[in-house]
Amino acid sequence: MSDLHNFDSSDELHTVRDWLRFTVSAFNEAKLSFGHGSANAYDEAAYLILHTLHLPLDTLDPFLDARLISDEKNALLALLKQRVDQRIPVAYLTQEAWLGDFRFYVDKRVIVPRSFIAELIQEQFASWIADTKIVTNVLDLCTGSGCLAILATHAFPDAAVDAVDISPAALEVAQRNIADYGLEDRINIIESDLFANLKGKQYDVIISNPPYVDAPSMASLPSEYRHEPQLALGSGADGLDATRKILEHAADHLNPNGLLVVEIGHNRPALEAVYPNLPFIWLEVAAGDEFVFMLRREDLIRNNLNSI
Repeated sequence: MSDLHNFDSSDELHTVRDWLRFTVSAFNEAKLSFGHGSANAYDEAAYLILHTLHLPLDTLDPFLDARLISDEKNALLALLKQRVDQRIPVAYLTQEAWLGDFRFYVDKRVIVPRSFIAELIQEQFASWIADTKIVTNVLDLCTGSGCLAILATHAFPDAAVDAVDISPAALEVAQRNIADYGLEDRINIIESDLFANLKGKQYDVIISNPPYVDAPSMASLPSEYRHEPQLALGSGADGLDATRKILEHAADHLNPNGLLVVEIGHNRPALEAVYPNLPFIWLEVAAGDEFVFMLRREDLIRNNLNSI
């Protein structure tokens, strides 16, 4: 049983250093799962403490010996108990998530932003797009919180962006983030089941972080991930249901030489087995070259995907 269950008074914890040690110990003892913004107990504890105390998130050392007042202790203890007892992802407790320097509002209506595509957008797909000015229309399919759509407006300043999701609740969150960045005139929100409501629309770049968790993995998800919308995670027995639909229809919505960029988690072997003739280009991200593929419109047209 975690220390938090037996800790009825915060009087013994005085400084940020005290709370950091206590929180790391409690997280480790509770065997929490991470992956919603941090990868380990220490990083998550430091983030949650700094956020709760309204301190800079990248500056811990100068505050380690600062003493907390009673209200701060109570606020922090309440969040720690939720994190341990209910296994709520820390991003939902703080209602924020970060992709690089970009902050986004999040709650349980959307999955916590963590797409590898964010890295590639901020690099402007430099190896594949010689001039960002030629990108005038971008589609973010399965936009969720709207995070990738917002990154796309910064990477491609001349582009209009359509942010598409099947979930009206998710689009409410996306709308809030779009408004926070003052991008209402550049990002158009569309409720649609993938391409269903996009007839006649074509794009220079389509990016998508669709549902891609396979059935066995869905059945064994840690508790933290069960707080996220399951609609945004699971995608059939092999995790490829959404990706199949995207591949089947993407060419109809890409301009000549247009790019399709899709994240698929750990499904590279399964995807290549289903589409052995598609010349997938696997893009390098921080975690490796197995998680995000790119195809050109012409690659899709040369392969009759309707026969798959």
